[in-house]
Amino acid sequence: MRYHQGMRYPQGGGLTAERQQFREELRLRAAERFVRGETSSVIAEDLRVSVRSVQRWRQAWDEGGPRALRSQGPASLPRLSGKQFAQLEAELA
Repeated sequence: MRYHQGMRYPQGGGLTAERQQFREELRLRAAERFVRGETSSVIAEDLRVSVRSVQRWRQAWDEGGPRALRSQGPASLPRLSGKQFAQLEAELA
């Protein structure tokens, strides 16, 4: 899979907006280190993420620069309308 529009999370990836922001900042910090020529394993260890994640970030960065590492939010729209969600919430309460 190629990331030309930025990193995406299905259904928000279960991440809060704050957590998405944190992950984006990690990716951008990694990009600064790509420029310096650091290896994926060193970056992964320092940022406490998997080497595979850093490799995916590096590939996205190679193809689209720092912009490709920015979060684009959820990949799809919610399946429930606001009204349906409110009804479900009421039934579950």
